[in-house]
Amino acid sequence: MSVPDSFEDDLLHAITRTGEGFRQDGRDGPRGLAVGGRARGRRRWRRRSAAAAVGGAAALALVGTGAAYLTDGSPAGSRPVPAASGAPDGGSGASTASPSATPSASPSAGPAVIGGEEVLATFRGLLPKGQVTEAVGQGTDAAAGPPRAFLVLDDGKGRAAVTISFGRLAADDPRSAANDCPDKKHVRFDACTSTVLPDGGRLTVLQGYEYPDGRADTKRWSATLTGKDGRRIELSEWNAPAEKGKPVSRPTPPLMAEQLRAVITDTAWDRLIAALPVPAPPTPPDTPRPTANEYSQEEILAIAAELLPAGLKETETGGQPGFADFVVNDGKGKSLVQINVQDWRGSGDGGIFGGAATQPDGTRVVVRKTPGKLVMWTVDTLRPDGLRVVVSAFNSGSQVTAGTRTAPALTTEQLMKIALGPQWKLKK
Repeated sequence: MSVPDSFEDDLLHAITRTGEGFRQDGRDGPRGLAVGGRARGRRRWRRRSAAAAVGGAAALALVGTGAAYLTDGSPAGSRPVPAASGAPDGGSGASTASPSATPSASPSAGPAVIGGEEVLATFRGLLPKGQVTEAVGQGTDAAAGPPRAFLVLDDGKGRAAVTISFGRLAADDPRSAANDCPDKKHVRFDACTSTVLPDGGRLTVLQGYEYPDGRADTKRWSATLTGKDGRRIELSEWNAPAEKGKPVSRPTPPLMAEQLRAVITDTAWDRLIAALPVPAPPTPPDTPRPTANEYSQEEILAIAAELLPAGLKETETGGQPGFADFVVNDGKGKSLVQINVQDWRGSGDGGIFGGAATQPDGTRVVVRKTPGKLVMWTVDTLRPDGLRVVVSAFNSGSQVTAGTRTAPALTTEQLMKIALGPQWKLKK
């Protein structure tokens, strides 16, 4: 049995939703506007140890950031986990269980080896009483990846999948700072808290959903802990017996926010973390940096503010190099606006601008209107010098929730005025 896959399907869904019309880079095919950001985002995916939904800027349109990956570079739960032998069906109700007595290696032999059965037993001992099925565990001795455990718990209110995974970063690794509440414009959730613990670690508890587009009622609640000693632990639970593919079996997952906090911060995990090797600090830095000819988030927001119609102001701003977003409200409800600016010299048009209208200065313009519960209007422009500016607006203040108004706050003519603004200039 394997621990179920997390997150990838929905991140790709969010990226595809707003990246329609963009192509992947490479000599073998046309390049798209999102190439640099998406490539950088995927590098960040592989370097992070966990926390897709809790990673700050989640699935930004056109840039594809933020997925849950363990320190070996594999998706959380994507690799097979050997079944624990001799695991009973009934769950323990202990709240302060310590690891079972697996023999430890001598000090000269290095850190103790923690087996999968011990990881699973510790996990079960920290959970509420109930019937446990489908229980599997993986320890520090496994070649399949970092330690983790998965089980299905029925506390009398319905079966629920619960899983925990462990990774370790170098002490004070800057990637630990990524453990924060996500941007609600890009991640659908009901509640989130991010706090600094007395020992300097950071704990984020998120009450969200498995599917960002709301196509199912599956809830995913999680807690992510990053510590000064480099520990990165993620605990996730669902209100269904599997994270995907099975109907919900209860109104909410079994553990409330304080219970998630108690399990993930328990000192029973100290021994397991100590058994994990400490990796070297990451190089190059994980934080994306703009290239010499790339617009920063702040520059894009400043220019967009000059080009907005009178009476509209930017709120809830966000973004990264080459990309920015913000929310406007014309009195009829919030409307999300996204802008992507990139040097497209030598890239061709990838078929995107076939049949495009051409401005007197040679700029090609394509207008797209995507219907549905979430309406998106886009003006895509490519100037003769190779500068591409794309501006999109939604009929909602978020790209992961249904529309709250019939149409975006900006008309396609207003979007075109922003995209064709003379303030945008190709950086040499």
